[in-house]
Amino acid sequence: MTLIDLRDILSFPTGDNSTDTVISGIHFNLTTLDYWNYTYYPTNSTLSNGSWCFLVDSPYTPVGLLPNGTFLNSTWCYLATQPIGNRARAGVGFAVAFALSLIFVFVNLKKHGELHLPAEKRFYPIGRRWQWYWSIFVCAAALVGLFTGIDVDRYRVVELPLVLNVFFWFLMQMGIMAVVWEGVRHWGSWMERQFIDPNPFVLQQNDKRGMFEFWLPLWFYLWLWLNFFLIVPRNWGKIELQRSAEQAIENAIPAATDVRFKTATFCLFVCWLTIMVSLWHSIRHYEPRNRGFFNRIIGFLGYMPFRFVLMVPLSLAVVAYQGLCAWEFYLSPLKVGTNLLAMYLGGYAPTLLIIIIQIIAGFMRPNEDRELSRQRRERGQDIDQELGFVRKPAWWRRANGDIPSENMRDRIMRNVREVGGGRPTATQIEMLAERRAAEAEAEAGPNTNRTNAIEMDEMRRTNSINSSVRGAAVPPPYTPYGGRSDQRRSERTMQVAASLLFPGANPEVSAGRGRGLEMSTEQPRRPGTSERSSSTNSGQSTNVPPQQIKSMLDV
Repeated sequence: MTLIDLRDILSFPTGDNSTDTVISGIHFNLTTLDYWNYTYYPTNSTLSNGSWCFLVDSPYTPVGLLPNGTFLNSTWCYLATQPIGNRARAGVGFAVAFALSLIFVFVNLKKHGELHLPAEKRFYPIGRRWQWYWSIFVCAAALVGLFTGIDVDRYRVVELPLVLNVFFWFLMQMGIMAVVWEGVRHWGSWMERQFIDPNPFVLQQNDKRGMFEFWLPLWFYLWLWLNFFLIVPRNWGKIELQRSAEQAIENAIPAATDVRFKTATFCLFVCWLTIMVSLWHSIRHYEPRNRGFFNRIIGFLGYMPFRFVLMVPLSLAVVAYQGLCAWEFYLSPLKVGTNLLAMYLGGYAPTLLIIIIQIIAGFMRPNEDRELSRQRRERGQDIDQELGFVRKPAWWRRANGDIPSENMRDRIMRNVREVGGGRPTATQIEMLAERRAAEAEAEAGPNTNRTNAIEMDEMRRTNSINSSVRGAAVPPPYTPYGGRSDQRRSERTMQVAASLLFPGANPEVSAGRGRGLEMSTEQPRRPGTSERSSSTNSGQSTNVPPQQIKSMLDV
């Protein structure tokens, strides 16, 4: 105990004799009190020996003292025994406002965080949600700090509630700066997304603009975390030493206005300057440029969203009040009996106003995916108008039966039935071949010689094919292949496809390209005989002039 502290210490009240003292009508052994080094503090009516502290005013006065230094029916000093004060009343009001704001923050998070378009790698969905995540953090920190601040007035001896109150207040200050930053940064990202949506290649990602936008958030959070590490990791016990005026002068005031608090204010001011640079960068690259110094200033204020016109000065007020607290202890929330008007107007009101502005702006703005879809529809309508194309309304197709009532599965099955099942091409080709063969047979008549038939129609060429070959009989009706050979089935399918594509093909040209393509003037051989095949014989003379190719079909 220092000499300054002894000024607040009075001698124990006199009792019945030299070894007796009377405190609040209760007699205590003065010898026992002196033996256990208890000191009486009449300013707050406590007895303390540095390790133990008890309240001795009514109705908390102990009923007796044992020789071993134990008080009977005693009350610990560090309990919330006092009535609620003005600091707590104002804190409860602000806590209710922050709690209501937290509900609307969740509503806005759901509204603006939903995806209605496929996610793009260049614009991550979490980028639009960070401002609402930080808003949730700010509201939560404010609620914890304000509710713990209730016990600052209720504790007769300053203790942990004051530390918790100012600890979460500093976290709230850092969080609200992050809210403003994320709002400004995402607005620039949204402007870029609208700018490149008509043409994704109009802006590169690796140019100076893109790299500046990559490094600027890292720069902001570097200074924000410096502010955190300069304030939070410290010995907060000295802030609690405000149990007397002399104790506050020796311990609390030097700790609350040291170099670290002042440097942390400078770091927060750098964060505010970074926000302004981000605003300038977005307006410069994604808005029309104005010529002249004054025109640029007017354009800067004109292109800036109105919510930022309010939020940026309020965030500067947050930085200014934190700096004021670092130099003036009597206006700081770190002081127990501080100026409440300065504390709540400078420390909590700007933060609450920023959250409210953010919420109102969130309700007024549409979801970005929906807004982007609307802009795309408008661009499509403008293009259709330039081309003179008029689109029918949605009800037009329904009225004319263009849109079937079945679901997607039924549509797929209907398409499959139209195309046909089984082998993708062979089934329909065989059906078409059978139909074509039946029509050819009907045209040829019942007396047509079918012994000299070939599977594919002859290729009709001009001035180059022997007349004897042209007089070949009409091919018989096509019969599907019923064997097990996949190769034969494939060849038969190719033959049918060729007959459909080239209706008058020459059998002589195709005779050597597949099996079973004999000349129409030759009887088919029986398997197993030694008769020489005439498939290589030519019906043309060597004295015939060379063939004149007139098209690719003659090759």
